Amino acid sequence: MPEITSTPDALEAIRKVRQVRQYEPGTVSETDLNTILEIARWSGSSRNTQPWRFIVVEDKDVLAKLSELRPNITWVAEGAMAIALVFPGENEVHEAYDEGRVSERIMIAAELLGIGAGTAWFAENENVAKEILGIPQEMTLHSVMVLGPYVTSKDPRPTGPKPGRKSLDELVSYGTWGQKR
Repeated sequence: MPEITSTPDALEAIRKVRQVRQYEPGTVSETDLNTILEIARWSGSSRNTQPWRFIVVEDKDVLAKLSELRPNITWVAEGAMAIALVFPGENEVHEAYDEGRVSERIMIAAELLGIGAGTAWFAENENVAKEILGIPQEMTLHSVMVLGPYVTSKDPRPTGPKPGRKSLDELVSYGTWGQKR
């Protein structure tokens, strides 16, 4: 868990949040889980609709079934638990925006608690995931947030993204497109 005693410490901790795909055996305490769920509940949402519903998945057999839905999410089975992010399926654009916001909040809260967190998307297998979790078909379930003690946040996949970040100079314009300072 990062030690935060100042605003720069907090900003540095947030900057270092990374997707975790390598978990080790262990659990997430009820206190930590409730803290993460409370942070998720207070995430901002489009028009303050708070459209999300959360399913806490702790059963290792269910985690294993979810991990089999796509070849690149087999690591889901290794997590201590997952939180399924369920949406009403009424406004695809707003709900996608809200899903991103709540996902990032969960990842930041987990990092600050010293817990690994990673997003696993189901893509074309969403209906199977909904069946596994008993979610009505009209609702939306794109992903679960996997939580647990972790080995590292380094991506173990040989085809994973290249490390590092683009420079601000590549990303930022001032006033109009392409305008540099």
